[in-house]
Amino acid sequence: MSTTTDAQTRYNELRSTIGGFTVEGRAHSLSAWFVLALRLVIGFAFLYSGVEKILGGFAAQGYLGNVAAANGNPLEGMFLWMSQTPWFIEFVNVAVPWGETAIGLGLIVGFMTRLAAFFGALMMLMFYFGNWDMAHGPINSDFMYMLVFLSVAAFGAGRILGLDTYVEQYEIDGQALVEKYPQLGYLLG
Repeated sequence: MSTTTDAQTRYNELRSTIGGFTVEGRAHSLSAWFVLALRLVIGFAFLYSGVEKILGGFAAQGYLGNVAAANGNPLEGMFLWMSQTPWFIEFVNVAVPWGETAIGLGLIVGFMTRLAAFFGALMMLMFYFGNWDMAHGPINSDFMYMLVFLSVAAFGAGRILGLDTYVEQYEIDGQALVEKYPQLGYLLG
């Protein structure tokens, strides 16, 4: 009996059903360390990139106007519109460096982790199309970073040595915050 108990404590059961299709498996308990490492590494990468852009200056117009047109991008028209729309350029010039910084900080401290990971994945999707190049196939580093962000969100990585653990358990009228407001589970964790 102790062997079964030992095995059960070493593994976490995973199960999900989407559209009637169920996948399931077991993750070793050490996986928590790797999920934490993913959160910290992608957080540091985004924090570093954002701070570098803030301190060094950032201008999106040239990138938006030139990169998509030069590489057969299926969203070429959208990127061209972005590069020719002054209010959008101003928005991107602020949103990218400060967004990367906020996403990185959120992931490093594990606060509003799912929200940060969602916006990180969205940015990486835009970079994926902006850096479109099929020379080596459809999977590039931008696509892989997007998957890292989605994994961080899916595993609730902010609950592993992160502030989300404490925020979720904060009590209001004797009830944990995420129990009282379950929709916060989409932002925290």
